Amino acid sequence: MTRFEITILGCGSAMPTTLHNPSSQLVNVNEKLFMIDCGEGTQLQLRKYKTRINKLHSIFISHLHGDHVFGLPGLLATLSLLGRTGDLNIYAHKDMELFLDSFIKHFGNQFPYKINLTPLDPYQHQLIFENNSIRVFSFPLKHRIPTSGFLFEEKDRPRHIKREMIDFYNIPVCKINEIKKGGDYLTDDGKWIKNEILTTPAIPPRTYAYCSDTAYSPEIIPYIQHSDVLYHEATFAEAENLRAQETYHSTARQAAEIARSANVRKLIIGHFSSRYHELGELLDEAQAVFPETELADEGMTINL
Repeated sequence: MTRFEITILGCGSAMPTTLHNPSSQLVNVNEKLFMIDCGEGTQLQLRKYKTRINKLHSIFISHLHGDHVFGLPGLLATLSLLGRTGDLNIYAHKDMELFLDSFIKHFGNQFPYKINLTPLDPYQHQLIFENNSIRVFSFPLKHRIPTSGFLFEEKDRPRHIKREMIDFYNIPVCKINEIKKGGDYLTDDGKWIKNEILTTPAIPPRTYAYCSDTAYSPEIIPYIQHSDVLYHEATFAEAENLRAQETYHSTARQAAEIARSANVRKLIIGHFSSRYHELGELLDEAQAVFPETELADEGMTINL
């Protein structure tokens, strides 16, 4: 089973505190590292949790508020100091080009690597990245500025061929991959053996959904339905519902309602307002609606 894990680097909201860093996560799929958002202090978190920074493949930026991008210039400069030469891919709103151009003009002219910016359409559901292991989709969130959520979806894996069937039917090695992909097998004497006799089903593909920042938005449910893990912002407790509406954020209860409606397996809530020094109130409100809820925390690793 390939590695598919998420490390929380920051789960606070706009203002850094001594309790939480601004938003950032690291997704490890089959030893390829993908970053989601890059708030202030992210590169220090990468070092704290002993991440191989030069293994970073791509960065996905949900939106251009400072608590999601202010860590990016420092990280890009550090990658240069470390001698990175391979391309770095950044997926973000098209206005990220203005941010990057200004920074590179003044500080990055000698970068030994190339930055490839892929603009996102924050109003569409899109396939934005694909390799042999996963697909990454973006989808629209409901915030004060154009904002995208992300879904990391593992590709279907091949079926498991039964060792005893290989021996029983003398199946040659050259036919095994075809059978794993769902093919039947024709024996030397002309008899077709159905695939379900030869194999067992593959482990279902795993999915991870990231939704921060967003107001309560049932419209996202089709994009995240049946995810193994959903990270959903829970900036406020229910007592601050009006403030949540004004700022286009969610309460913990609303995050749980999304998780319940989307039939996800586990909910991780984060993006906590700096006003909360204790998070038990947020957890209690979410678990009352969706019991399989956990609080995000820096250094937390989620294995799918």
